Amino acid sequence: MKATQPSALPWLLASALVITLDQWSKAWVLASLPEHTAVPVIDGFWNWYRTYNTGAAFSFLADAGGWQQWFFIVLAFAISGVLVWMLARTPRGDWKQALPLALVIGGALGNVIDRFLHGHVIDFIQWYVGTHYWPAFNIADSAVVCGAVGLALASGLVPVKSKPTVKP
Repeated sequence: MKATQPSALPWLLASALVITLDQWSKAWVLASLPEHTAVPVIDGFWNWYRTYNTGAAFSFLADAGGWQQWFFIVLAFAISGVLVWMLARTPRGDWKQALPLALVIGGALGNVIDRFLHGHVIDFIQWYVGTHYWPAFNIADSAVVCGAVGLALASGLVPVKSKPTVKP
C-alpha cells in the first residue's frame, strides 16, 4: 500500500499572511491618505493614490449598477474553493505549486473582505511613467498576479530556459 504524502494545506498560512498584510495596508490607507490625491513616493514612477474599485481588474464592470459586487464575491469564493481543493491534493513540499495557489487564495479573499466591508475594493498603489498610468492596485491584487504567474511557470505554460548540462 502506498503511503500518502501530507497535503499542502499548511500553505494556507501564506494566504492568511497576504490577507493580514492587505487589510493592514488598507486600514493605513483609509486612516492616512486623502482620496483621489497623488502622494509621491518616487517622482515620475510611484504614488500612493487612494481610490476605489467596484469592478474587477482594470475596473471591469465597475459601472454595472451594483450586482457585480455579489458576482465578484461569489466568483472569488468559488475560485478559492477550487484552489483550496487543489492545495489539498498538492504534496506539502511542492512549494512551486503550493505557494502560488496560496497567494491567489489570499489575494482573492483580501479583496472579498473589502467588498463585504466597504462595497468596493480599496486601491492605493499607482505606478506611472510620464503621462502613462497603470491602474491603481493593492497588495491583494499583487498576490493574485504573482500567484497566477507562479502557476503558469509551475505548469510549464511559460517555458523557462535551463542551463545546458555538460556531459563528461
